[in-house]
Amino acid sequence: MAQPAPRPAIDFVFDFGSPNGYLAWKVLPALAARAGAEVNLIPCLLGGIFKATGNRSPMEAFGEVKGKLAYEQLETRRFVERHGLTAFRFNPHFPVNTLLIMRGLVAARRIGADVGERYLEAVLAAMWEAGEKMDDPEVVARVLSAAGLDAAAILAATQDLQVKAELVANTEAAVARGAFGVPTFFVGEEMFFGKERLPQVEDEARRAAGVSA
Repeated sequence: MAQPAPRPAIDFVFDFGSPNGYLAWKVLPALAARAGAEVNLIPCLLGGIFKATGNRSPMEAFGEVKGKLAYEQLETRRFVERHGLTAFRFNPHFPVNTLLIMRGLVAARRIGADVGERYLEAVLAAMWEAGEKMDDPEVVARVLSAAGLDAAAILAATQDLQVKAELVANTEAAVARGAFGVPTFFVGEEMFFGKERLPQVEDEARRAAGVSA
């Protein structure tokens, strides 16, 4: 009997520090299911991507452009309302240095897929719902423990050379593919940037999977 063809992947270049990364993740799994695809979340360092590409955060890049940041906030409110993401809160400590929690995500996923998934959801909620200061190791430990995770083991693993190297390699590979920020999505060789491109991501994933609209 012939084996079913593998589902196409939506590669998601991700860093906890991006509010749009949080918002995109909240709708991406359902989008992928509709399209007959699967999500491949790739932990990267947004700061490393910025450094490699000369990019800057919207606050830095557009802070002096009249109306630009206000419009960005309006667009975010529209996205939140459209998708019912009422738990979203902008983190009062923004910008947050995500090096520790991104290494933690790599470490948690190395422990096991279930641990990685629980870690992802716990840290996303802490960052973009509870407003926690997630570059403080004590806060991170408390958040992980509250989620039933072994905080000490995960935080210790963030210092593992293989964990550090994997995060660096992911970041370099994303830049090599053309990524310059988060959220970035790849379906095959096609790249899409920003949560506003999610309808295009779905269309491309459907095409790759042979799923009609």
